[in-house]
Amino acid sequence: MNSIITTIKQSIDLKKHNKCPYLYATILMGVFTFLFLGIEYLYVDVLSNIVSESKTVLVQNYALGVSAIGFLLYSLFRWFCKGRLRTVCFIFIGLASVSGITVICTSAVFITIFVAGLMLFLLLGLLGGGVFYVAMLMMKTDRYLARIVGISYAMGILLQFVNNNLVRLEIVEAVILAVFLLLLVGMMIKSEQIYCKQEEQSAYAPADDEQKGCCWKIEKGTIVGILLILLVTLMTCIFSTLDNAVTLVHSSGSVDIGQMPRILLALSGLAAGFIFDIKNRKYMGIIMYCVMVLSTLCIAVLKFAGSFLVGLVIFYLSASFFAVFFTSGFMEISRYMRVPALWAGMGRAVNNMIAALIANFVLKLLSYDNSLAAIILVLVLFVSVSVVAVVYTFQKKNFMEQIVVDAVDVIDEKEKLRNFSEEFSFTERETEVFDFLINTEDSIQTIADNLYVSRRTLERCISKIYEKTGVKSRVGLLNLYKK
Repeated sequence: MNSIITTIKQSIDLKKHNKCPYLYATILMGVFTFLFLGIEYLYVDVLSNIVSESKTVLVQNYALGVSAIGFLLYSLFRWFCKGRLRTVCFIFIGLASVSGITVICTSAVFITIFVAGLMLFLLLGLLGGGVFYVAMLMMKTDRYLARIVGISYAMGILLQFVNNNLVRLEIVEAVILAVFLLLLVGMMIKSEQIYCKQEEQSAYAPADDEQKGCCWKIEKGTIVGILLILLVTLMTCIFSTLDNAVTLVHSSGSVDIGQMPRILLALSGLAAGFIFDIKNRKYMGIIMYCVMVLSTLCIAVLKFAGSFLVGLVIFYLSASFFAVFFTSGFMEISRYMRVPALWAGMGRAVNNMIAALIANFVLKLLSYDNSLAAIILVLVLFVSVSVVAVVYTFQKKNFMEQIVVDAVDVIDEKEKLRNFSEEFSFTERETEVFDFLINTEDSIQTIADNLYVSRRTLERCISKIYEKTGVKSRVGLLNLYKK
């Protein structure tokens, strides 16, 4: 554990941060995964010693739902907290979270632990929204997105495995979680200073003069996002059913699962990242659909007294693939949305919220002797997922193709501007002014304000441009450039 902590401390160094953004993003998401799973495990373990098993499960579902709210609130947090205030807020989140862990481990009163847990998971969700958003910003391209998510997921699972097997005392476990939590907050503060000095805007958040041309893109991006939310919602219903089916068999005492399957969970998450990234995630949807088919069959196997070992293996394999899928899917489209900070962590928010909402219903359904009802419900969900998956795949394909086309157009326009500037020997400042003159309808004073120069300086620069190009008006410049 000491070597792990040392590695994380070293990763906070700014120079290493700049050189290895992908590594830093991996560590950031991996540490958060470990913290979320570790704190959830600690919370459930403490509650199980005070209240009944059914009440513990109910409180756990509340905690997941509250964490989802935290994920969704992160974009508002960024909107209202800027600059040094945001740094102060992150420090407060860290200290308040450590206080929550302390209360959970030291109190013997249920209501105190319950409230402290809800507060803690709300803050964890808020912190998680920031982790996924900053990690998205660190990855300048999406080339290694799924594998980064897969590696970080495996890292979090393995850290939890080590922690659960080496640490036997709750108080020691709490101290380790508190140390990692403070380190994560420190990493987030450093990340904010480097990657979030300027508020990030979506590639499809147009300026006023571009509003008309970009409406289709914004609408298309929103449709893709809504379809992905619906797809993950339906898939969560299936995977949550599978999770609870395995839990029921385990809780009956007939089979002892133990800790070793977590190794399988980590390895399958690692494999999912590399498999999804094939051909730049071209086949990610198809692969995830096949995994979902296996999961649906697995539920039938478990309900009709099939091999529990087969069901267990399929569960751990599919759970990791699903986690990597929804995390990568939302991070991929987030940079093209109006509010990237909202969409980057949307996958975890949707998964936690839906899992919390349907947990009790699924447990009751699986507890009934009528296995046919459960199978029919799962099949209905499967058909619904199939329909939504087809529509989502088609819409996303069109959306991403349009992004590529637009990116090529931007590159061509920049190349044309560069060639034009070289032809007429523009200086760097003259090129900036020329760009404003031909691509906006801003007044001379507005352009001067945008360039932080005086009006007189700007007018001298414009006169030089007219002299070099041989034209005498802004319209003449535009006509010359468009030839």
